[in-house]
Amino acid sequence: MPASATVIGAFLGLGTQMYSNALRKLPYMRHPWEHVLGMGLGVVFANQLVKWDAKLQEDLDKMLDKAKAANERRYFGMKP
Repeated sequence: MPASATVIGAFLGLGTQMYSNALRKLPYMRHPWEHVLGMGLGVVFANQLVKWDAKLQEDLDKMLDKAKAANERRYFGMKP
């Protein structure tokens, strides 16, 4: 998954920079270093998004387990 997130992030950054140049009616590859910077920021963003999603899923699973245990104690009187 990290490889696909990296590629998606790179295309996101590149596309954003090219779109920005197109809106301003500038040549697409006006400053190539801006494209590299945009790709780098896109990669960081996409990878952080994947990490955040995994952490969010882990936290949600913990919360659901706690809620399930609390409901079982409340309604069935089971001790943990």
